[in-house]
Amino acid sequence: MAKTYKMYLGGKWVARRNKMEVRSPYTGHLVATVSTAGKEDYTKAIDVAHKAFAETRKLPSYHREQTCLAVASMMEKNIEKFTRTMSSELGKSYKDAKLEVTRAVGVFRCAAEESKRMGGEIIDLDWNPGSEERQGLIRRFPLGVVAGISPFNFPLNLVAHKIAPAIASGSTIVLKPASSTPLSALLLAELIDKTDHPRGAVSVLPGSSKDSTPLLKDDRVKVVTFTGSSQVGWWIKQNCGKKKVVLELGGNAGVVVADDADIEFAATRVLYGAFASAGQSCISVQRIFLHEKIHDKFLKLFKSKIGKLKVGNPLDPKTDIGAMISEAACRNAMAMVNKAKAQGAKVVTGGKSKGALMWPTLLTNTKQSMAVCSQEAFAPLAVLFKYRDFKKVIDEVNNSEYGLQAGVFTNRLKDVFYAFKNIEAGGIIINDIPTYRVDHQPYGGMKDSGFGREGVKYAIEDMTEIKILSLNLK
Repeated sequence: MAKTYKMYLGGKWVARRNKMEVRSPYTGHLVATVSTAGKEDYTKAIDVAHKAFAETRKLPSYHREQTCLAVASMMEKNIEKFTRTMSSELGKSYKDAKLEVTRAVGVFRCAAEESKRMGGEIIDLDWNPGSEERQGLIRRFPLGVVAGISPFNFPLNLVAHKIAPAIASGSTIVLKPASSTPLSALLLAELIDKTDHPRGAVSVLPGSSKDSTPLLKDDRVKVVTFTGSSQVGWWIKQNCGKKKVVLELGGNAGVVVADDADIEFAATRVLYGAFASAGQSCISVQRIFLHEKIHDKFLKLFKSKIGKLKVGNPLDPKTDIGAMISEAACRNAMAMVNKAKAQGAKVVTGGKSKGALMWPTLLTNTKQSMAVCSQEAFAPLAVLFKYRDFKKVIDEVNNSEYGLQAGVFTNRLKDVFYAFKNIEAGGIIINDIPTYRVDHQPYGGMKDSGFGREGVKYAIEDMTEIKILSLNLK
């Protein structure tokens, strides 16, 4: 029997007559029904969070640390529950879901550390005559209410990346999870509710984009942090007034495999980068650039590895690729493949689907102008290119509206630093895939991939404001 979830509003579990259904993308069966927030609920949560900020801003660092550690510990003890819930609501494979839960545990532990490091610096102000014996004390202070809007594809870890820094910084947060995958966020709220963190400091309210507009319009909200599509992200920026905005948006990540690379290692990592989480990651490998000397060897090896991937039931621990978020998303991805084929692309492997399942698909003979190359596929889909000149291939990596992360497999130090200097992306990953991310690194992009940075320390910077205390000691 499907479970019914209440929403977490201002430290209380609240039921509403309006409900949304959460269905398994794999089976179509009802997983749960969830109370849906209206505009008045978002406004109420902001009101409670604004009042709670008077308390959270005064919390000592050890209290914020203990809250984060308590959440991490409880999550780790409930890893199976979180994993199966995520697999059911999202269709993500069991192994990928379990990895995500493990990462979310780490995010809260990282936040516990960073909660103790919100210090500052002392600077000398006596650079000019007349400022003798003056010093400046610089510190960060929490801004207040944060609005978090999270996507469906990482329904726990990307929620953690918004809630954990808010707790660690002394801010408060109202979070709107993705409508298709709200359950993981609500399970997290259950854990936060068991701590002694001030009531009302965290709310988790599933609801529609239309009803959640108070998160953008209410002047008491000081920061909006959004992860999702570029189209929605830039619209949010235009409608947030004077608020600080952090946007972590889409991508069509490129990876370069040079002729001096470890081909076996590169193929194994690119396999994961292209097809893990059914390709539904903004840093999923989409464009693969192979040096002409290793092209044929890599392609043969890569195709062999793809053929060993198991597609199917997300709850089966042996499954490598589960379902996409919906049959509609799968149809859209297949439409991109079929359009590319009509334009001359060749299918090396895959190119088929069933329901919300899409088999890992690799295309060659593609052009950068094709949708499978220029747009974000957000599917288990990758395309291959052959290159000769390293500097020219870096230009091809940059031939994109996006710039989130890029990967380069090479051991030539000169090329490493050329890539670092010239690739237009927020992260350049050497001898690994652009899909590589650790949760304490600065993470974010350029161009249509957004601006601002996530990663606990850097998210805290966006949720705080610098003040200087200018001291005249004369």
